[in-house]
Amino acid sequence: MKATVEVEETVCQTANPNNGAGAFWCYGAPLIVRVGERVFVSALEVGEGVAPLCNTRPRLMTRSDNGWQVVWHPEEFREREPCPLVGFHDGTLALSVNPLVNVTGARQGACRPHLRLFPAGDVKSPPQQVQPPWGEEHTFTEHSYRGIACDGARGEILLLNIDARTSEQCWGLRDAKGAWLKTGKIRFPIRACYPQVALRHRAAHVLAIGDIVEPIEEWRRYKREKTQREWDYVFRRLFYTWTPDAATTDFALPMEVDTVDATGGHILNLDLWLDADGNAHVLYIKQPVVPLLREKFFPQMRLTQSLEYGVIRMGQVVSRQTLLTGGEDITGDAPHYARFHATPDGRLFVIYTGDPSAMKLMPLLPQRADPILIPVRDPLRTFFTATERGGSKPSNVIDLFGIGRDSAALRYVRVRLD
Repeated sequence: MKATVEVEETVCQTANPNNGAGAFWCYGAPLIVRVGERVFVSALEVGEGVAPLCNTRPRLMTRSDNGWQVVWHPEEFREREPCPLVGFHDGTLALSVNPLVNVTGARQGACRPHLRLFPAGDVKSPPQQVQPPWGEEHTFTEHSYRGIACDGARGEILLLNIDARTSEQCWGLRDAKGAWLKTGKIRFPIRACYPQVALRHRAAHVLAIGDIVEPIEEWRRYKREKTQREWDYVFRRLFYTWTPDAATTDFALPMEVDTVDATGGHILNLDLWLDADGNAHVLYIKQPVVPLLREKFFPQMRLTQSLEYGVIRMGQVVSRQTLLTGGEDITGDAPHYARFHATPDGRLFVIYTGDPSAMKLMPLLPQRADPILIPVRDPLRTFFTATERGGSKPSNVIDLFGIGRDSAALRYVRVRLD
């Protein structure tokens, strides 16, 4: 097999919004979608001279023979976070937005999460505004921790938004005719954020990472002494939940997929993919202990970082594999970031960036094999793919949207598999 880089270019420039988010802050939700021969991205723009927190807006952009062009953006800068993008097979695009309600105050507070729809790919007309009926009382702010998935073939959308007061994930399912079939709330054991969401034939799956203030007082005091920082959120417990039919059935009680809670480690949830039988395949990076805590509390532990892969069937983890491990006294790739990619003939790959900096492609299904190099000039250290979760079809072309050496340049890479 061969991976040929056909395009490698800058889409646009962005800036640091200094609001706690960033261009790829919504890493669980897609920002790039392929609809037929066209590729679209949602690119963050920071308002010059606009005070945070809500000082950005989305730019819907597409690639043509003349390069990347902005085809739509709102007039005002009312967003804190990037706005996820999905697309249907008929060409319809849906942008998840969360604008600030009142811009006359401190540019933070109550927000109104909803959808902007571009029917059948019509990006020349103003998009439709679609307001979900969120149901029971809720508190939505600029910290939305949004999730979104679509069933590209059926034209259905599942939308998530966190309640800032209760930390519950509010959700709603919309069908192709525009009806909201059901809304509800997912109650994780602790606050869980950055969800990857998948939807197929109304079966829905959610993967999310715990995101809470350091719960161990001794560790919290030690880290503050060392770093002189008050901000201290930890990501150690990985959760999953699902429903066989989101139109009729609430999500199951969330299960814990993995944890590094006891040793003060770190987990980064990366991707979620559904196979033909409806099994959920999950991908994440696991550090059993972080350097700062190892120094004092776990000196006997090695610093390692591994790329983990699991399969969940009917709410039960049925398979686990460690795909890569790097760290102290270990030769080979140390995984930094990764995503799934599926092809029309049912093959599944993992695209990953490792240290030393290089992008590689690892065949995973039907049989795992050695990775091959993707010969990009500027390897992407963080990236999105045109994923089935966002409505893109399985393809022998891999569309990547990410950041390389220059954090201000949003990059596009197209790779063809032969």
